[in-house]
Amino acid sequence: MEDKEPVIFNRDTVEFVTVAAEFCAFLERTERLQRREFVDTILKILPLLYIKASMLPACEVESETLPETFVTEEDYECLRYSLASLMAEHDDYLEVFLQDMVYSDTPITRRISEDLADIYQDVKDFVSVFKLGFDETMHDALALCREHFALYWGQTLVNTMRALHCVKYTLEATADEAGDEHEMMDDENADWLV
Repeated sequence: MEDKEPVIFNRDTVEFVTVAAEFCAFLERTERLQRREFVDTILKILPLLYIKASMLPACEVESETLPETFVTEEDYECLRYSLASLMAEHDDYLEVFLQDMVYSDTPITRRISEDLADIYQDVKDFVSVFKLGFDETMHDALALCREHFALYWGQTLVNTMRALHCVKYTLEATADEAGDEHEMMDDENADWLV
């Protein structure tokens, strides 16, 4: 009888690890990016992260001890602050898909920076455990990551994508308007110079 391949070496797991590592690496270098470049790129990475996470094989935590966490509160805050600075006035958005909305008379505001930092924390802890290379802890980290995706950060990811989509096309519309005004001024100046 053939042994079944461990879930940690499953193709879907390996692909998720690859995308997750790229997601983390990208967020860790945001201070070098312009807002438009950041938004364009993150809107390409997030759907891929979602798809790959949704394809993770089913598994359950087997150890009584949870895998080690690597993202400190300082790491989290540093990333959140960097993202908030980059997003500036585009960081806040109104959230409608929170359970608390049912009982709220006022809109609930979320922050893209905080949402991405929350996702990063879970995904970075997972990737860091995988880098250690111990099968048992890798298995448990995979089970926890899959569970947290289903319960928490999967919904956060799609909500954040909605906000980032709005930012992307607001920035493009603003740039188009500025370009049109610039062209009109150039045309007026050209006529005046003749």
